[in-house]
Amino acid sequence: MYRTKTCGELRIDNVGEQIVLAGWVQRIRKMGGMTFVDLRDRYGLTQLSFNQETNAEVFEKANRMGREFVLQVKGEVVERYSKNKNLPTGDIEINVNELTILNEAVTPPFTIEEDTDGGDDIRMKYRYLDLRRECVRRNLELRHKMAFEVRRYLDEQGFLEVETPVLVNSTPEGARDFVVPSRMNPGQFYALPQSPQTLKQLLMVAGFDRYFQIVKCFRDEDLRADRQPEFTQIDCEMSFVEQEDILNMFEGMSRHLFKVIKGIDLPKLPRMTWADAMKYYGSDKPDTRFDMRFVELMDILKGYGFSVFDNAAYIGGICAKGAAAYTRKQIDQLTDFVKKPQIGAKGLVYARIETDGTVKSSVDKFYSQEVLQQMKAAFGAEAGDLILILSGDDANKTRKQLCELRLEMGSQLGLRDKNKYSCLWVVDFPMYEWSDEEQRLMAMHHPFTSPKPEDIPLLDTDPASVRANAYDMVINGVEVGGGSIRIHDAKLQQKVFEILGFTPEQAQQKFGFLMNAFKYGAPPHGGLAYGLDRFVSLFAGLDSIRDCIAFPKNNQGRDVMLGAPGEIDQLQLDELQLQIAPKA
Repeated sequence: MYRTKTCGELRIDNVGEQIVLAGWVQRIRKMGGMTFVDLRDRYGLTQLSFNQETNAEVFEKANRMGREFVLQVKGEVVERYSKNKNLPTGDIEINVNELTILNEAVTPPFTIEEDTDGGDDIRMKYRYLDLRRECVRRNLELRHKMAFEVRRYLDEQGFLEVETPVLVNSTPEGARDFVVPSRMNPGQFYALPQSPQTLKQLLMVAGFDRYFQIVKCFRDEDLRADRQPEFTQIDCEMSFVEQEDILNMFEGMSRHLFKVIKGIDLPKLPRMTWADAMKYYGSDKPDTRFDMRFVELMDILKGYGFSVFDNAAYIGGICAKGAAAYTRKQIDQLTDFVKKPQIGAKGLVYARIETDGTVKSSVDKFYSQEVLQQMKAAFGAEAGDLILILSGDDANKTRKQLCELRLEMGSQLGLRDKNKYSCLWVVDFPMYEWSDEEQRLMAMHHPFTSPKPEDIPLLDTDPASVRANAYDMVINGVEVGGGSIRIHDAKLQQKVFEILGFTPEQAQQKFGFLMNAFKYGAPPHGGLAYGLDRFVSLFAGLDSIRDCIAFPKNNQGRDVMLGAPGEIDQLQLDELQLQIAPKA
């Protein structure tokens, strides 16, 4: 056997045992006639000691080793003279009497330590080395445990795990598809699934009743910290259910994960309508770890000669508790922050609540103390608080700007603690949103989402005001899951397609398989999909999902380790009957 124990399991009770270990050299410390080596495997670290006096041959061999050499050692477990309380194995070490170098290693391009000197690009190029770091390994172990507990919970609730195809048809409405040319069907293409949406609905038509799948999904869209071109969903669907059934089922799953993984008893999740989320937080995924809700000020601040406010369609602000000590320089930095092109505000108005309760504002010359006191009362502000105000000619745009300011203040004031979790359901989303690019209504979720039953008559008269039977689970300002009750009636589905601009022929061409299936008796059904990557990254306290994915892509969608995407040779292009157009 290459080993009888792992590098993480030996304790003081093992003193006197003869053991065999195998692993990688983490570090070497040479101290005259003694050399100490930290040996690492997936399970932990164990210190090895090599003594020149007792075994000169092995000692000399050890001194020729370098970092990341792969070793097998045999020796005796002894009590360590200088103990390390930070290591589970810190009470013991191994007096090595036999050393086998299983594989030598060149010097790695970065230190394989918790705090490495390798930047993102170099770590992604040598990801197999990055995965040796304990912090990255812990993330993947956490991912495994969460996936295991998801399967256990859903199995106990009667769900069946069913695999669906990876090569499917391309459908409109949503992100761009990744497409795959078909050699056997020249000029035709598969698409990689953005989600198994229609397939899981067909499983409900087939009578499977409760389905789930931990599944890869693919979307060709611009990347950011919580987005990858391929990602993993916990995809679920249920038959004969209403919205309340689904929320209760998957709130239970979240409660199970929090309890088992984090040791947290999650309280019943509050619910917030989409309209309130936008009104009070400027986001459909509000971070409710801290308050700082928006207060609208049009009725208080309009009509006093300050043209910026008098001409605005929206005036709103936030109250940062205890932030009145902000200096003018800090406020100028906040002003520069909201003026960034990606945020787009034109300026920032502030007001401090002084120790005597008076209000000192950057627009004092336009407003009396009486009016400023009305503003103070609207916020419930107290001495020491700082009020920050934005305005604009587009209410929704200004709310989004105020949302960015609120999150920035939350970060600056230490209110966004990664070890604190605030979860909620956002419900009653709009069915449609207007696309300036396409000049038409688009499905806010997807075209199979059911409208609220009471809003169905509005499909003929005012479709933009129709609410969807849709819901998202939000944790700490991150949408970790979302879903809806689906349309199960072919006539209603046809009506929705018409509103989205599909002719009957186009709808039949793209979705005929689903609409035809409905004719054979589709049960009422609905579902939800969690982003496993996002869920794991929240539990791990990460800012990006990349470090909870074994082999992620970079911000340009490239795998710099594999060199993907890459060119293919002319023979493959000819077989696929493809030509590469010249670059523009």
